[in-house]
Amino acid sequence: MSEKAAEFIGDIPTHYDAGLGPVLFADFGDKLVAEACKGSAAKVLELAAGTGIVSRKLRDCLPGESSMLVTDLNAPMLDVARQKFSEGENVDFKVANAMELDCRDDAFDLMVCQFGVMFFPDKPASFREAARVLEPGGRYVFNVFSAMQENPYSLIAYGVPAQFFPGTPPGFYKIPFHYGNPEKVRQDLATAGWRDVKNETIRLSKKIVDPEGFARGLVFGNPLIDEIRSRGGVDPETVFTAVLRALNVMFGPSDMKMPLEATRFTCTC
Repeated sequence: MSEKAAEFIGDIPTHYDAGLGPVLFADFGDKLVAEACKGSAAKVLELAAGTGIVSRKLRDCLPGESSMLVTDLNAPMLDVARQKFSEGENVDFKVANAMELDCRDDAFDLMVCQFGVMFFPDKPASFREAARVLEPGGRYVFNVFSAMQENPYSLIAYGVPAQFFPGTPPGFYKIPFHYGNPEKVRQDLATAGWRDVKNETIRLSKKIVDPEGFARGLVFGNPLIDEIRSRGGVDPETVFTAVLRALNVMFGPSDMKMPLEATRFTCTC
């Protein structure tokens, strides 16, 4: 995976949070947090927290005395996340690489990651780090998106921009959906030493209340926009208009609903 594919910088975080967050991440986040909060947790680490969509939900669910360390590889994403919290909420923020965590052994009893694992270049290494920093009996709860075919909006998000660059199609949208086989994930977890692993497939039917905002997020809310700009010759607004048109065709211009699918993993040290 190209390092650029994990760079959510510049104006990307704002579009990500406003355009993609309510559609792709909020509902899965509710389910992830509900699972994470089934047990007690005093010291919580969140990986690849992005703009704090799950962070806010997690803080609201956990006991007030529980501490939270919210991390992401990209400081601009954490800048947006910070704005969702006030002083005294027992939350710290830190730029962190999930494969080389600057944390002591056995430092946490709960780790959470929503839709970040797919971007880790060395997934077994990230799973080994998770096991290292979790105390015995600690839990790691994370999501991965299923294949593109189970999340058909992604076929639009990949296919429409590709039409503008037939020789060098932007490849970002291949990355979030390449890790959708639960058996592959379980294999990587086993390689990293995890033995107590449960997984559940989650299917949603999501209404797109703001199609224009969602389409804008699909284009401007991730590194796809940097791929478009670096290739040049095409106005990103033209790509946005084409993506919005394709969403209307696939899901209908009114009462727009689309299927979403992901797998949630719950792992215990």
